[in-house]
Amino acid sequence: MSEPRIVAVIGGTGAQGSSVVKALLAPGANGSPSPWKVRVLTRDLTHHRAKELEELGAQLVKGSFMDYDVVGNLFEGAYGAFVNTDTFTVGAAAETTAAFNIWELANWHKVRHFVWSNQDYAVKLMGYNRTYSSQNHVGKGRFGAFLAAQPNPIDGEGTLWTNYTINSYMEQLSFLFAPEVQPDGTHVFFGPMNEDSKLPLIAQADMGWWGRYCFDNPTLTTGRELRLTSDMPTMKDLAETFTKVTGKPATYRLLTMDQYFSLWNGKDLPLARGVPIKDGGMSWEEAFRGWWAIWRDNVPQRDLEWIRSVHPTSLTVEQWMRDTKYMMVPRPEQLLKNREDGANLTRARLSTLDA
Repeated sequence: MSEPRIVAVIGGTGAQGSSVVKALLAPGANGSPSPWKVRVLTRDLTHHRAKELEELGAQLVKGSFMDYDVVGNLFEGAYGAFVNTDTFTVGAAAETTAAFNIWELANWHKVRHFVWSNQDYAVKLMGYNRTYSSQNHVGKGRFGAFLAAQPNPIDGEGTLWTNYTINSYMEQLSFLFAPEVQPDGTHVFFGPMNEDSKLPLIAQADMGWWGRYCFDNPTLTTGRELRLTSDMPTMKDLAETFTKVTGKPATYRLLTMDQYFSLWNGKDLPLARGVPIKDGGMSWEEAFRGWWAIWRDNVPQRDLEWIRSVHPTSLTVEQWMRDTKYMMVPRPEQLLKNREDGANLTRARLSTLDA
């Protein structure tokens, strides 16, 4: 058996990256050892998420993705790189700059397969309409557009690339997309959406599956954008599925943007810590208005038939609710490493809004 090859992971202790790390380290379906070793960049070697990955066999490297000497060392001797930079830490402008530097370092260190954790570049898709400007979509989408214009030397030397494009996590149904429970026990799903608006939700298990698939199948996944999701429910679908799975009453409520953001505390705070609005940062409200507009107007397009032909066990919302014994207790600490400090949603105000 050949020696396992190394995949360097940036963002490996977050919800998405940790799913990819675990999938890469997992044995094959037949029990055979994984052909991959994983090297994870982390700012805190003692963090419980980092220690969990280390116990699974990952090598930890201390540092930030903004420290390019450290990133160069991370890539030394690596076959692949999975790169998920954190907009919420540095802001869109710094994220895009970092992405270019990381790409250049990957090429210099002869990384063969570079997988960029991308999001739909909604502003461009909508004719550069700033209504759809959201920091994480802009920061990731701009670099994703650059990457899509690069050569992909599948039969020669050089760095291959994949745009691994996802959006919201299905696990966010436990907090950001969680319903408000009314006094009569009815669960109300809500958001600034239209009747036909779809939420492209991807489950953590599927994030990991697709990350492993990228590296296992470079001839099928490089030189292209993989537009991924697990399911695409409407608000009505969420309510009906919840009742089907739990037997509890549920409905949904479509809000205006103004109504929705009246439920938020701290909405004027900067989205990215350390990037004041006066220095080009976005407030929580500004960023999330663009973010919700993307879903409201069905900007992301996904081919569920193709996705399920490649990944037949991709989770539906119904299956995910059954598997997780979905009880609707907000548990953000179980998903996002960087919790949504300062700005938070007050669901109890929902009942005070005009119909």
